[in-house]
Amino acid sequence: MAATRIASARRLVVKIGSALLTNNGEGLDLAAIGDWARQIAELTQGGKQLILVSSGAIACGLQRLGWRKRPHAVHELQAAAAVGQMGLAQVYESAFARHQLHTAQILLTHDDLADRKRYLNARSTLSTLLQLGVVPIINENDTVVTDEIKFGDNDTLGALVANLVEADCLIILTDQEGLFTADPRKDAAATLIAEARAGVPALEAMAGGVGTQFGKGGMITKVIAAKRAARSGAHTVIASGRETDVILRLARGEALGTLLVSETQPLTARKQWLADHLQLNGKLVLDGGAVKALRDGKSLLPIGVVTVQGDFERGAAVACVSREGHEIARGLVNYGSSDARRIARRASQDIEEILGYIDEPEIIHRDNLIVI
Repeated sequence: MAATRIASARRLVVKIGSALLTNNGEGLDLAAIGDWARQIAELTQGGKQLILVSSGAIACGLQRLGWRKRPHAVHELQAAAAVGQMGLAQVYESAFARHQLHTAQILLTHDDLADRKRYLNARSTLSTLLQLGVVPIINENDTVVTDEIKFGDNDTLGALVANLVEADCLIILTDQEGLFTADPRKDAAATLIAEARAGVPALEAMAGGVGTQFGKGGMITKVIAAKRAARSGAHTVIASGRETDVILRLARGEALGTLLVSETQPLTARKQWLADHLQLNGKLVLDGGAVKALRDGKSLLPIGVVTVQGDFERGAAVACVSREGHEIARGLVNYGSSDARRIARRASQDIEEILGYIDEPEIIHRDNLIVI
C-alpha cells in the first residue's frame, strides 16, 4: 500500500510554501521553521534522507523591504528575491544548527535541469550532500531567472527534484488541509480527498484556482506536480504545514491530507530527464500514423513528420505533437531544424540523397524519446 511505502521511504522531498513560511506575508515564521527543522532533523538522524524545497525568498524580501504588495516589475521581484534569500539562508542554518546538522543552499533554474550535464552535476552534488548527512535546501533562483518569476512555482520544482534524486515521496506542505472536491472557502459541501491516483484528469478540475499574493502556486500546481513526480514512482502527499508534527507523522505512514498515489513504473534516468524538460526547442507535427507508431513504442521516421516548427540544432529536445496540437512525446532529434524540414514527409532511404549525408534513419530514435 502507498501509506506503507511512505512509512518505509528512505528519501523524501519536503516542499514548504510561501504562505506558511511567512505566516501569510507577516514575515518569516521563525517558530514554525524551527519546528519543521526539528522534525526533519529527527528523521535525518533516524537514517532517512530529506531534501527541503523552500519557497519564500520573494515573500521574505517583500517583508524585509517593507513592501506590502507583490510588485509586478521584474527587477523589483529580483531585488526582493536577492534580499529574501539571505534571510532564508540565515534562518535555516540557525534552525538546523540547533540539532547539529549542516545545511547546503542550492539555487536552481529549470535550465539547470534541462541541460544534461548540469542535470547530472546537480544529481551528483545532491547525492553527495545526502551521504554526508547534510540537509540540502533548494529554491528557485528567482534573482536571475525572469520566466520562473512570472510563470514558475516551487511545487513543480519539488517534483523535478523528487525525480532528480529518485525520491520515494514528495511531501507538499501548504496552508490547506489537502485537496478538496471543490474550494472549501466557497463551497460548504466540499469534502477532503483522502487518496487518489496521481494524474487523474478530474483532479485538475477540482484543484482550479490561484495562489495568494505571496505565492504563485495554488492547488492546481500541486496536483500537476504530483503527476510529474509519479513518473519516477514517487507518491505525493499534500497536507497542512500547520498540523502538529506533520512531517514526522506522514513519514510514519499516518493518513493526513491528500495522498496522490503513483501507479507507474519509474522511468529510466535518461527518459526521466527528457520528460522533465519544461522548455523545448521546437515542435514536430506528426500525422496519424506517426502518432500511433510512437504510442506503440517505435521510433519517429521522417515520413511521419508533417511540419517542423522552430529553429534547433541536432541533439535538441523537441516536442512531438499531433495535427490538433496535442503533445504526444518529446525527444532528442538526430537532425537540426533546417535538415529536418528538407526530409519531412520523405522515406528514410531518401535522406542521403536529399542531404548528401545520413546520420540516422530516424528523426528521433525510440531510446531518445518519451511518450507523454
